[in-house]
Amino acid sequence: MASASNATPDTLPAWQTLKHHAETLQHVHLKTLFGTEPSRWKSFTRQVAGLTLDLSKQRWDDDTLEHLFTLASEAGVPSAIEALLSGKRVNVSENRPALHTALRLPADATLEVEGEDIVAAVHESLAQMERLVSRLHAGQWRGATGKPIRHVVNLGVGGSDLGPLMVTHALADYRPNDIHPVEVHFASTMDGSQLADYLSRLNPETTIFVLSSKSFTTIDTLSNANTAREWLLSQLTQHGATPISAELVVRQHFIGVSASPEKMTEWGIADDHQLTFWEWVGGRYSLWGTIGLPIALVVGMDNFRAFLAGAHSMDRHFAEAEMAENLPVLLALAGIWNVNFLDIRAHSILPYDGRLEYFAAYLEQLEMESNGKSVTRQGQPVNYSTCPVLWGQLGPNAQHAFYQLLHQGTQPVVCDFIAPLKRYDEVEDPDTRRHLKAQHRLALANCFAQSRVLMLGDDALEDDGPRPEHKRYRGNQPSTTVLLDQLTPATLGSLIALYEHKVFVQAVIWDINPFDQWGVELGKKIATDTQKIIDHQGDLSRMDASSKGLIEAFWAAEQE
Repeated sequence: MASASNATPDTLPAWQTLKHHAETLQHVHLKTLFGTEPSRWKSFTRQVAGLTLDLSKQRWDDDTLEHLFTLASEAGVPSAIEALLSGKRVNVSENRPALHTALRLPADATLEVEGEDIVAAVHESLAQMERLVSRLHAGQWRGATGKPIRHVVNLGVGGSDLGPLMVTHALADYRPNDIHPVEVHFASTMDGSQLADYLSRLNPETTIFVLSSKSFTTIDTLSNANTAREWLLSQLTQHGATPISAELVVRQHFIGVSASPEKMTEWGIADDHQLTFWEWVGGRYSLWGTIGLPIALVVGMDNFRAFLAGAHSMDRHFAEAEMAENLPVLLALAGIWNVNFLDIRAHSILPYDGRLEYFAAYLEQLEMESNGKSVTRQGQPVNYSTCPVLWGQLGPNAQHAFYQLLHQGTQPVVCDFIAPLKRYDEVEDPDTRRHLKAQHRLALANCFAQSRVLMLGDDALEDDGPRPEHKRYRGNQPSTTVLLDQLTPATLGSLIALYEHKVFVQAVIWDINPFDQWGVELGKKIATDTQKIIDHQGDLSRMDASSKGLIEAFWAAEQE
């Protein structure tokens, strides 16, 4: 999508203009930009869908942004947005659409993709999910021994784990009070350590498992699922005086979520306990549909639909707003500027709200699995940087961990600070509410102060007296601040959609496909071959010296 002539991004006129422009700003300190542009907050801040996006602490000026808008136009961003949202085959390597945005369309919308209106099918899948959720919330889902289900363990990895885990944690405050209590847990690791913990503590009579896998072939998930099935069969088939059939145990204790219903059936999932979605939904973009079952179980379907509505509001903004007002486009262009023209290859995500504990991990997959590419859409190697290394942690904790590097390390890092403006209004006890609100103000003070010090360095201090070098701060570290009016299902939906669309815009400009992940496939294939050797069913002699030594060390440990 780089241009109509298939020029690579770095040969576009605007790219060359930006290279020369960057030379004029490369050594301009942020404190200077703020000193000469007192209206930066107004110029570089936008508000929509319950979010405030502050880009004033980026190391750019009005001219930079104009050049970036030109680059986006030359790269075909406006037409690419239309192609994404209308269901064109933007996933070129797999020759299919990437229609996660369709999962959050309202029921009265119409979207015809290759001759089929998919909105009705999407809402039928949500209705099917709602029926399962309602049974569990009403205490009507009973296990093989007749007891109501109290625990749901989601077995998934990657997009089938990170999204639901992040959202259920973030929105735990929105759990309905008038439902049968159902606790949701997550097990993703193939080594079984998470699952083993649950199996040691949960009652098999009141526990069900959700197998979430788009392909239903993911070895991580299936290994956990097979262990869970054997645990249930061993615990329940001999329960009481009358044996219980294995078929009944599997039927009553497993739900499947996949794009491969035939594989779910083959594994043993009952037809009416299968939730499906489509090949055009990428795994890391799938929490908006039936993969979001754990979210609906925690927050209820009304809040789940509010979550979808919040994302849809950002979709509409993305589709309709001019680039100069378009939050995803602006956020994406800041990233392009930092990576390709200021040579900043590290990006840290820093939420200042404990409910967003897993947001950085979620974005790590969203961004690095999507844009960690080195080949263009036409199959040519790129000769420019694409996705930066992304990492993060809760900001208050990170202050006591890696902020040392941010403030005084040797490499530049761009940071995203994320926080809600309001919190704890719903706490009933006035004394507790007052203390918690004070803690929220403390978190915001730290959030705002850290971004200020990263920007200004020593100039953030009123008294810049003599100090040794090890107590000095250089500043000039760029950052973005995203403020939520409040952390609600709707604003969380719009926040996630903001980052989804940012990733897409960057992929368009870099001319890469953000909707495949071939880079993870080879490792899985080699792991399968290696497992055969570990199990004495393959040829050890063809392994390299290191791998051979590691396998022999494992064999020796087995013999002890």
